[in-house]
Amino acid sequence: MAIIIKTPDELVKMRASAQLAARIRDTLAAKIAPGVTTGELGDLAFEMMKAAGAKSAFLGYRGFPGQICTSINAEVVHGIPNHARKIQRGDIVSIDIGVVLNGFVGDTATTVMVGVTDPETIRLVRVSEEALAAGIKAARAGNRLGDVSNAIETVVKKAGFTVVKDFVGHGVGRSLHEEPQIPNYGAAGRGPKLKPGMTLAIEPMVNMVSSDVDVLEDGWTVLTRDRRPSAHVEHTVAVCDGDAEILTLTQK
Repeated sequence: MAIIIKTPDELVKMRASAQLAARIRDTLAAKIAPGVTTGELGDLAFEMMKAAGAKSAFLGYRGFPGQICTSINAEVVHGIPNHARKIQRGDIVSIDIGVVLNGFVGDTATTVMVGVTDPETIRLVRVSEEALAAGIKAARAGNRLGDVSNAIETVVKKAGFTVVKDFVGHGVGRSLHEEPQIPNYGAAGRGPKLKPGMTLAIEPMVNMVSSDVDVLEDGWTVLTRDRRPSAHVEHTVAVCDGDAEILTLTQK
C-alpha cells in the first residue's frame, strides 16, 4: 500500500488528536508513583478521552482489552492495565497512549522512572530518548525511511544497548497503523523517500542486553527474553521540507 500524504486540513485534525494524546501522556506520567495501579492509569486516560469527545485507539484493536498500554521493567510494549498491578519504587513504567479524535489518531509513549537509582537503567531510558530524537531529526523530506531507522540504531548500538526487531514504528493517520513500517534498525539511504505530509509514529524500543522478546500467555504483553529492562518512547511527527513537526510535543 502507498504511504498516505495528509492534506493541510487533515494535518490540523492530526495536531488536535496528537495534542490530546500528549496531554494524557503527561498527566499520567505525573501520576505514576509507588502504590498507583496501572488500572488507575487506564481509568484516568479513559476519563480524559471521554471529556474531550475522543476514544481510545487501542481498545478493541485486534482485540486489545485496555484503554492504553502500560509496560513495566522487562515488559517492552502492549502491557494491559490491571487494577491489581501496583507500581513500585525502582520500576520503569512505559505508558503508550493512542486516541482517536475527529477521525484521526494521535499516538505517543514515554517511559517514567520511579525512584530509579540503578545507573544502567537510568542510562537505558535516556538513550531511548536520544534515539527517538535522532530518528525524528532524520525524518526530513528528501531523506529515505532507512535514514530514520539507521539514526535510531546508531545511537542505541553506540550506547551498548539493543533495539527490538520484532516490533516497529509505523505510519499513522485515520488508522492506528498505516504504511510505512518503521524499523528501529537498518541501512541508511534505503526505503521510500520521505515527503511533506507523511505522518509517522517513530518509537524506539530499547533493550538493555538482548533484542529477543517473548509474548505472555495473555497474547499481548511483550517482554524481553532475558527479563532485563526495556524502555519505549514515541512521538507522532509530520514530515516537512525542513525539520519534522513533532505533533505530540507538549505545547507550552
